[in-house]
Amino acid sequence: MTRLRNYFFTGLIVTAPLAITAYLAWSMIGWVDSWVKPYIPLRYSPDYYLPFPVPGFGLIVALIVITLVGFLTANFIGRTVISIGENILGRMPLVRSVYRGLKQILETVLSERSDTFKKVGLIEYPRKGLWALVFIATETRGEVQAQIEEDAGQTIAVFLPTTPNPTSGYLLFVPKADVIELKMTVEEGAKLVISAGLVAPEYQAKTKALAETAQPARSKRTASSRPNR
Repeated sequence: MTRLRNYFFTGLIVTAPLAITAYLAWSMIGWVDSWVKPYIPLRYSPDYYLPFPVPGFGLIVALIVITLVGFLTANFIGRTVISIGENILGRMPLVRSVYRGLKQILETVLSERSDTFKKVGLIEYPRKGLWALVFIATETRGEVQAQIEEDAGQTIAVFLPTTPNPTSGYLLFVPKADVIELKMTVEEGAKLVISAGLVAPEYQAKTKALAETAQPARSKRTASSRPNR
């Protein structure tokens, strides 16, 4: 019975991530298809000629359309059309706020030069002595920084995720000196949050200690190998 139990848990560890990943991917493909396929003419859809639906065709069409829009926007005519469209949206009271906010967020997140959400840190939250994992967004700017700079100095905007759903959380403005940056990647930090601390990334503390121990020994050997004058 012990062997059977071990076999079961081993199989569960192997199959569960595969099944969940396949389910999420299939759901994502189906969601995109449900949005895109109704706008594709029937004569261009393979579902019209085949006795079964083809999953992923809407996703492929969406990727092609998005790439084509980016290509057209890169030239002068495309930029002119986009500029005219943004001017029209800028005159709509509610729509312009949503559009500008979403555009600024996407430009910041997708920018290759941006360090947004590429670092993981620790802060004392919700009180001293308790530590919480956060994703470092960027240095605080604008009115927020101007209002709190006298009391807190330079602050950092961090995102404090909730467990087990890291997509929800809190935006905090923390003094830069109170944030401890970690070496782990954002993916490793997300795993730590989702698993409620069960899946911790490996930390080469032993290797670091050995390197620090070997450093004085190398310095001593180097000093002893120098010729006496």
